[in-house]
Amino acid sequence: MSDQTTTVTPEAPPAAEPPAPRKPPGIPLWANPRLGLVVLLIGLVVLFSSLRPAFLNTALTLVPLQADISVYAVVGLAQLMVLSLGHMNMAVGRMAAMSAFAMGLAYDRLDVPLPVGLVIGLAVGTLLGALAGLIISRTGVNSFVVTLALDFAMIGLITILYTRFTDGVAFGGQPASMTALRNDTFADYCIGNVCGPNVPLVVPFALVAALAVGLLFRYARLGREILMTGDNARAAELSGIPTGTRVVQAHALSGLLAGLAGFLLAANNGAFSASIGEQFLLPSFLGPVLGGTLLAGGAVSILGTVLGATLTQVIYKGLNLLQFQLDQLKLYIGLVLLVALSLDRVRHVLAERRGVRA
Repeated sequence: MSDQTTTVTPEAPPAAEPPAPRKPPGIPLWANPRLGLVVLLIGLVVLFSSLRPAFLNTALTLVPLQADISVYAVVGLAQLMVLSLGHMNMAVGRMAAMSAFAMGLAYDRLDVPLPVGLVIGLAVGTLLGALAGLIISRTGVNSFVVTLALDFAMIGLITILYTRFTDGVAFGGQPASMTALRNDTFADYCIGNVCGPNVPLVVPFALVAALAVGLLFRYARLGREILMTGDNARAAELSGIPTGTRVVQAHALSGLLAGLAGFLLAANNGAFSASIGEQFLLPSFLGPVLGGTLLAGGAVSILGTVLGATLTQVIYKGLNLLQFQLDQLKLYIGLVLLVALSLDRVRHVLAERRGVRA
């Protein structure tokens, strides 16, 4: 009887599971543009208050500063709406001026209440923005060219209108509540023995606008599709998004916000005049760009825009208190903002390199 040899084959070890893909590193905290703006703001406030203690004076500085920030935050949001597409609105100031003219005319000639005149002005701004968006979407002409041409056309139109209706001066008639918007803060109104903070009455307008724009891009389908159109218009169109309609809607919202900014500036100045909006163009870009909104489209930052607007106004107010001449003021504001933009770009480059190494 022959011996039977049994060969035992060892079991193969179980195949190792492929390692889970590593999550790409996010932007480090120090490279966040919003954090950089907060740090820079704190540094500038400390610097200006050390050089001029009046910088912390509530009536002289802080209340007017809040009112100015409210105006330019809304101006930044108006530009942000079209930057989300990778477009530009070079007529943002004139849209504000035309809206302010419509409001002033309604208040002066029709004696309408404050909310009615505001709605009329916002409607005018919305229509002007929609007109720009319609021309861009139908013709394919660059937004820079279209809105710049519209800006030049409205410069002449505004002059003609004010000459025709007011002999070239501001409208005289205003609702009584405009005076309160200009001069009062919540501290002037008490509930029992409790009074509000030293916050101008125009500030809630800007806060509501920022909240609405934030919710639009965060949760609304319209906002998401506008961003997708700005990120890649061709891909968005192939996905079924009506990109032409979204362009018109984004520009219409830009015009609406420009109209609101014109109203807030008129409330701060106490007059609906032809000069409203003349200084809006540069700040309209500085706020969003400093805050992290991409000029190429597809990404926006509402909080960053508000912080960027705050930074520009703090610089302006601080240098003004230091008694800089107007030309010097513009020079130093430009230099400081250039440095801020450069530092922001350096942070992003370092963050990108760090991410590639990781």
